[in-house]
Parts: sequence; structure tokens; C-alpha cells
Amino acid sequence: MFRFAYPSALWLLLLIPLVVALYSVAAIRCRRRLARFGEPDTLRELMPDYSRGRGVLKLILLLSSLFFLVLAVARPQFGSKLKEEKTEGIEMMLVVDVSNSMLAEDFEPSRLERTKYAIGKLFEGLRQDRVGLVVFAGEAKVQLPITTDYRMARAFAKRISPGLVSVQGTDLAQALSLATISFSSHTGENRSRAIILITDGEGHEGDVMAAAEQAAAEGIRIYTIGIGTPEGAPIQIDGEFLKDEKGDMVVTKLDEQTLEALAQTTGGLYVRASKQDLGLDEVVREINELERSELETLRFEEFNEQYAYALVVALVLLLMEFALLDRRNPLLSHLNIFRR
Repeated sequence: MFRFAYPSALWLLLLIPLVVALYSVAAIRCRRRLARFGEPDTLRELMPDYSRGRGVLKLILLLSSLFFLVLAVARPQFGSKLKEEKTEGIEMMLVVDVSNSMLAEDFEPSRLERTKYAIGKLFEGLRQDRVGLVVFAGEAKVQLPITTDYRMARAFAKRISPGLVSVQGTDLAQALSLATISFSSHTGENRSRAIILITDGEGHEGDVMAAAEQAAAEGIRIYTIGIGTPEGAPIQIDGEFLKDEKGDMVVTKLDEQTLEALAQTTGGLYVRASKQDLGLDEVVREINELERSELETLRFEEFNEQYAYALVVALVLLLMEFALLDRRNPLLSHLNIFRR
């Protein structure tokens, strides 16, 4: 793969036609001034060492040097190398509830928006750990596979919304099962894998405890964060409050009992989010106490720089232009390469 590190520098190539235009104007003015002194044939005999071809060649060398100098400034680069790095870290799979109940506004601006903000801040502080993202409602989807690309992770976190899943509901069992099988296989030998579940825990489907026991059997700890209030809050979608089949306003409440049971089953921790702190920092501090495993990561090294070659060519051409005289060298007069 070929690229320029600073492609905007290529705009400097517009200097080449500008220099050509200035040289042409100067040459025309010079010929006009010489024409005042006499006929061209007479002047040619009076200036036997004058060579128009040398001036043109010097211009070509100067423009070529400028061309390669601009290429050097733009930093041409070839290909990229895959480099394997080994670090010690923990794999964390964030499992985020995107059901309609997460749109409740008992947490401003909403439960889901507060969650997205906290996840973004978490990703900004990570260095060596791997993260992944599963979103769920009535179904679960891997939104981001396990990775160390935190920039991409932050971008995916910003896109979290109920529209990512087509089935509404709150199927915690499916979400936990999907997260369990989404870790890297080689980390299974160590206790360095954790699931961070962020949900209101309400209206769960399937056998949630069976999914938690399966995770515990594979050495995965589940840390749960309950977001919401036991008193509950109405769900507002597109400016209208959600109502049930009877026409009553739907109120979503925090189900702490289920979330506490999930954490206890796997040796994790349950944290109830507050309006001041979602609780992610406390959970991450607990996770950092886990045994870290050796993680192998393939990274793209920086592209191979090629600007030095262009710079050398530019300098050589510039030296040639400097060494070439405007007039003929008497010692080389027998080499009439510029004489018509």
C-alpha cells in the first residue's frame, strides 16, 4: 500500500507552473531588451559563449529538484507491517441493555445516554486491556469484538441505541451467553476475563442464572451495574410516553435482586448507579485486581518512510543545477551538445 503522510503538501507542486511562467516572462523581457541593441545574428556573434539551451536545462533541473523536494515534504510511505506485541492485561466484555426501558429519564438525559458517556470515559482511560461490546434487548448482538483499538471502541460506544436490535425486551440470558463465548480462547486458562453488565434488570427472559453459572464455570466474573431507581420512571419515546395495552403509562423499575444474584454467582460485584456516578470506575478497580494474562496483539506499525530517497534526488539535481554554468565552458567547447 502506498500513501502520503501529508498529502496536502502536494499543493506545493503548483509552484512548478508558476516558476515556468516567471521564467518565460523573464526570457521574453530579456530578448526584447537585447533586440534594442541590434539584430539577433549580430548579437550572437558578439556573445559566442551564450547558450540558451543551458538556461533551459538549468530550469529543468531546478523544477525536477523542486518536484522531488515537494514529494519528500509530503512523506511518501509504502506498505505497513504487522507487529506482534505481548502485554499483560484483562479482557472485558461490556454488555449494555438497549431496550426501551433504558430511555427512562430518571437519569438525565436518560439511562442510556449516561451509560454511553460513562463507557466512553472508560475507554479513554484504558491502556493494555482488551474490550468488547455486546448490546441486547429481546435479542443480543456483538457490536464490537474483543479489541485494543480504543478509538474504534469509543466510536462504537457513541452509536449505542435501541435501533441496534430489532426485537424489544430484556433477554439477559442470551446476552450473557453471547458475551461468554466472545472472549479470546487463550485467556480461558487464566482468571482474566470479566463481563460488565449495565442494565435496569427489569423484565428478563430465559434462564439467567444458568447463563451466569456457565460463565462462572469458565472462570468469567460478572460485574453488574444497576441503572435506574426502585421507584421507577416512565419511558418517553419521540416525545410521547409509552403505554401498555390497557392504556396505562409504563413505568420501568430497577430490579436489583437479579443483578446482585448474578454478581454473587460468579464472584463479581454489584454496583447501583447514582446520578453522580454510574459505578464503572468502582467496577474497573475491582477488575484490575484480577489475575492478568499475556495478551498477544497484532498492531500495524508505521508505514515505511521513503522521503529520504526523494530528498537525495532533489539535492543531487539541485547540485547539478548549481554546477552547470550559464555560459559555455571553453575547455568543453568541442562538446557542442547545446549548440544549434
